[in-house]
Amino acid sequence: MNLRWDGEDEDRAAAAAAAHERDALLSLTVGEPIVIGNEFSEIRVRRVDTRNGSRLMVESPKSGQWVTLDPLELESLTWQNRATFSAMVGHPFGPLVEDEDGDE
Repeated sequence: MNLRWDGEDEDRAAAAAAAHERDALLSLTVGEPIVIGNEFSEIRVRRVDTRNGSRLMVESPKSGQWVTLDPLELESLTWQNRATFSAMVGHPFGPLVEDEDGDE
């Protein structure tokens, strides 16, 4: 049995590109990663120095998802209230706001 779906090749290419990008960023790690966890979640945080400056790479080992944040994006977290974070937790594995092109 061979299951296929519309967009499978695009999904595979996007996953490969993301894995390549992650590997490239990991090679730029400065210092040791920090792991923070509790009974609900665990994350790994590391600093990566890119040609455009330092970023914080936040990874979820359980889901395999990751994001890099620049200093302004990190600062913007301090502008939020608890309701924003509650909304993010209430909408897992997806953005609160879609990109301009309609993609999540």
